[in-house]
Amino acid sequence: MFTSQFVPGATKEQADWFNEAQRISSSPADAARNLIANGDVDVTSLLPQVEAPTLVMHARHDARMPFESGRRMAAGIPGARFVPLDSENHVIAGGRARIRSFP
Repeated sequence: MFTSQFVPGATKEQADWFNEAQRISSSPADAARNLIANGDVDVTSLLPQVEAPTLVMHARHDARMPFESGRRMAAGIPGARFVPLDSENHVIAGGRARIRSFP
């Protein structure tokens, strides 16, 4: 399920690699806790305090996180630049699921 949200255009080989990376990097219980915790995090009130030059990139067709979330984040950071990516991948990838670390 996660792989299809993070990299919907993945080949079978890429999806197998991504699934294995998830399996070995976290226990099922920790993965569930992480998912729940990420849903509870709201840093909106902290955005105006960011002083570093900021580039926010967001895929237009991201199935994992709504596109407007990226726009709102950039709008909340003083001087931030927002770059929409013509992609459906949640992770940075060129074209359809080409990720350099994939086999």
